[in-house]
Amino acid sequence: MTTSEYLKSSPCSNFFLLAGPCVIEGRQMALDIAREIAPVCAELGIPYVFKGSYRKANRSRIDSFRGIGDIEALEILAQVREETGVPVVTDIHSAQEAETAARYVDILQIPAFLCRQTDLLEAAAATGRMVNIKKGQFLAPEAMQFAVDKVLRCGNPQVAVTERGTTFGYTDLVVDFRGIPAMQALDVPVILDCTHSLQQPNQASGVTGGRPALIETIARCGIAAGADGLFIETHPTPENALSDGKNMLPLDRLPGLLRRLTSIRTTINSINEPLHP
Repeated sequence: MTTSEYLKSSPCSNFFLLAGPCVIEGRQMALDIAREIAPVCAELGIPYVFKGSYRKANRSRIDSFRGIGDIEALEILAQVREETGVPVVTDIHSAQEAETAARYVDILQIPAFLCRQTDLLEAAAATGRMVNIKKGQFLAPEAMQFAVDKVLRCGNPQVAVTERGTTFGYTDLVVDFRGIPAMQALDVPVILDCTHSLQQPNQASGVTGGRPALIETIARCGIAAGADGLFIETHPTPENALSDGKNMLPLDRLPGLLRRLTSIRTTINSINEPLHP
């Protein structure tokens, strides 16, 4: 079964989930988070992918935490997959990283700021791994056709796109839910990033802010709008997270949220008429 097929494998036609910490902070933390989420997703029929960045390249400040070391973090991601049986996803930032990261993970994620980088997209596609392209904060949803085409023309049909908000002024983002059906028209799965969509970038302190109290609001709207999957960064104690703690969901709140979102998806699925004409 390919990763794309796995994401569509829910017996109850539920959404799929990419969730985990912003960045790999250590082996035990990553395993604990994956072990907490995986059984809840199995219970609810949610295909689950563990998310963790092995290195953070896009940081505002030079002294921001960037990672514990590339190979150590990638080995932790591979261990999560081995011990929990779920696929794993991580970001890559240059064409040179694609082949290395692909040895350890199932999905290569293209950060929003890099979604137009042809060499990066082609290198990710060439690995044969699934490619998840985050929509740039500066792009219209329809413009993602060209990013998707770069992967498809390399002979890799495994591609998804992620909505993560659009720049609104200098220090805020807004989600236009019309983008979900617009990008689904590209015949690819569409994921809604419920946490980065609530970032408040470009703060004077050089540390990105966020509005995590609205994570459930964004997630509910995304499921109601028909998103194929959700992306949620989560941490046992976001206030102690080494990266993006300001917009992460506390881990203990995730199971209840997933149950409520599953109820919404069940209701949507029970409607005989298609959600999008």
